Amino acid sequence: MPTIRRFEDLEAWREARTLVRAVYAVSGAGAFARDLGLRDQIQRASVSAMSNIAEGFERGGKVEFRRFLSMARGSAGEVKSQLYVALDAGHLDRPSFDVLYAQAETVSNLIGGLMRYLSTTAHP
Repeated sequence: MPTIRRFEDLEAWREARTLVRAVYAVSGAGAFARDLGLRDQIQRASVSAMSNIAEGFERGGKVEFRRFLSMARGSAGEVKSQLYVALDAGHLDRPSFDVLYAQAETVSNLIGGLMRYLSTTAHP
């Protein structure tokens, strides 16, 4: 793995940022925008995934970073669950759901890979 100097260098953080932009784009329009509870919750969950990656990285310790990655992965799962609510409520069509779900799954998988890497490395 190349040396990571900033959280912005992490692929997981960059993909989480992409997810945030996509969630804000779809949840800020039409009926989705008027469903204030769901809109705010899915936006917060996507931002939480991105933010926890950054915060954990900045904490400086491997154990602490892994703990924050676990929270970030949970938030990505929350986004996936809320996408089903949006689909079922008619706020998303199936193609939009599929794209967003795949992005959230990518974020979750990247975070999981980073967690596994941290568990198997010897450095602090």
